[in-house]
Amino acid sequence: MSTGIDEADAAAVAAQLGRPPRAVREVAHRCPCGMPSVVQTAPRLEDGTPFPTLYYLTCARLSSRVGTLEAEGRMREMTERLATDPELAAAYERAHSAYLAERDAIEPLGTQVSAGGMPTRVKCLHVHVAHALAAGPGVNPFGDEALAEIGDWWRAGPCATPE
Repeated sequence: MSTGIDEADAAAVAAQLGRPPRAVREVAHRCPCGMPSVVQTAPRLEDGTPFPTLYYLTCARLSSRVGTLEAEGRMREMTERLATDPELAAAYERAHSAYLAERDAIEPLGTQVSAGGMPTRVKCLHVHVAHALAAGPGVNPFGDEALAEIGDWWRAGPCATPE
């Protein structure tokens, strides 16, 4: 497996995902338990295929909780709020621009497509949570909002044990 992370982190991420990670550049965020929770990926896979998702959520427990929010309809609610809250829409546009700038600094893909539906809709809450964790609070409003609702997902300990 060709990754930009050490063997222990690669094994941890593989255990979290249930498969080897692809095009990983670095661990972008760690859970307080010490395990990777977000990885930064290359803008292209090893075979050259564009992969516009810069931040990928790896923590299985957090991914499950984000999936629950998605199943409860949060993405639809968030998208609807974009049409009625100009400040929120502007913050989301800034998150989109920041995401593109970071990805393009690594390797431009020649597209204004970022990830997760930015900047006009909320398509994948996992992407927004990963972005919020990697970039820190105040960058991705929907990632921050989801994390606040989820709370301390790490309290039960590591989500996976590398083999």
